[in-house]
Amino acid sequence: MLAVTLAGTAVIAACSVNPATGDRQFTGMLPMANEAAIGAQEHSKIQAQFGNFMTGPVADYVSSIGQKVAQNTERTDVQYRFYTIDSPIVNAFALPGGYIYISRGLLTLANSEAELAAVLGHEIGHVTGRHAAERMSKGTLAGLGTAVLGAAVGGGVAQAASVGANLYLSSYSRSQEHQSDELGVRYLARAGYNPQAMADFLSSLDAQSKLEAKAAGKKAGGANYFSTHPLTTDRVREARAEATKFPAINVENRARYLTQINGLTYGDSSSQGFTRDNRFYHPQMGFTFSYPNGAKVTNGTSQVAINHPNGTVIVFDAAKSSSDPMTFMTREWLKGQNTGTAEAINVNGNRGAMASFSGNVSGRAVTVRLVAVEWQPGQYFRFQMAIPKNVGSSFERELKDTAYSLRRMTSAEKNSVKPKRLIVLTAPAGSTVASMASKMAVDGNKQEYFLVLNGMNASEPVVAGQPYKIVIN
Repeated sequence: MLAVTLAGTAVIAACSVNPATGDRQFTGMLPMANEAAIGAQEHSKIQAQFGNFMTGPVADYVSSIGQKVAQNTERTDVQYRFYTIDSPIVNAFALPGGYIYISRGLLTLANSEAELAAVLGHEIGHVTGRHAAERMSKGTLAGLGTAVLGAAVGGGVAQAASVGANLYLSSYSRSQEHQSDELGVRYLARAGYNPQAMADFLSSLDAQSKLEAKAAGKKAGGANYFSTHPLTTDRVREARAEATKFPAINVENRARYLTQINGLTYGDSSSQGFTRDNRFYHPQMGFTFSYPNGAKVTNGTSQVAINHPNGTVIVFDAAKSSSDPMTFMTREWLKGQNTGTAEAINVNGNRGAMASFSGNVSGRAVTVRLVAVEWQPGQYFRFQMAIPKNVGSSFERELKDTAYSLRRMTSAEKNSVKPKRLIVLTAPAGSTVASMASKMAVDGNKQEYFLVLNGMNASEPVVAGQPYKIVIN
């Protein structure tokens, strides 16, 4: 009975009234006084995984808008910090202690300063709402294993050994998301922006998620903002209703926002590698290779996956070894198995080895082809190919070209071959969605991408003299 009484007393002591929400919360496992230290600890791990954050005018602009919104919160004890991650995935997240992160990909999707402020306000809402502390204390994410940060910026992002990352980046509950939307709208209005910008941005996110899912042949909800911030069917409607509780404000600052992001890298950057005209380029690492026509490339942090409509899958990655190519292939990679067809090769002056054998992938009979190329002492680049039977001789030649196309980029290529960029164009008289979309350097339906990128619906016309976002090579 004594133990029960003491436990009950501890629970009561751990409960507190949140100044932002007015709710009584059980947050005893993460007291307010500890949030800054926890945030700093997790921030260093995130930086170690994602590399240096973006710097310069765009990052400074994001931070300035974030500070403007943060001035209107109920928690004056928090020192807010805003970081822009160099990732094409559309996402944002927050850590306790006021650490707020937003991706470059999200910046390209937003269409006004008010929408940027809405996203930052929503993330600030998770901090002021103390949602991470609430979930930790309720035990909704028990366990101390390695956490995967993939949902934060996508593309097979590496792991961070902390329960914190899993806690902060896993999906919030519907009630927590709704509360962060409410708080974000509140902070948005207090900062002098149109409170409807929250719903506008959520609507664009929904359209973007559906378009990407359509392009990938999947259901909506892939590796983007909705991976950590689930969209319910009511969320946009609820955000619009919440906005009506505040005085109508028309401040959007669309032109200023578009000026800030004009010229921003779109998609993968030079530091991550990118595709152009059926070649993959990685200027920072200095290599390039071709891939078969019609294939879709997915660029991750540690590998490049290439999927062809005929079912062929190619994975390109790197490995460390000080062995010669044949030893690396037969003893280290294949570990003595299926080595009968291994042969020594030369790929543009680099020693290598190749092996082929029959196998099965998802119940399908395939030819497995492995290629290892000694790129520099101690480092190999590898191609792993799963090729359906009877793909035809012409496609086989394309695969051979892929394996033998790996080479070093020339100085001219490093200077001339650049990632895609987002630019802002003023629509000339007589412009239509079709005419503006025709300038888009994207794969797939250009008009659909133009509409989503600019936050437009299918029936909305282009207005002459107004700025619009375009993606160019």
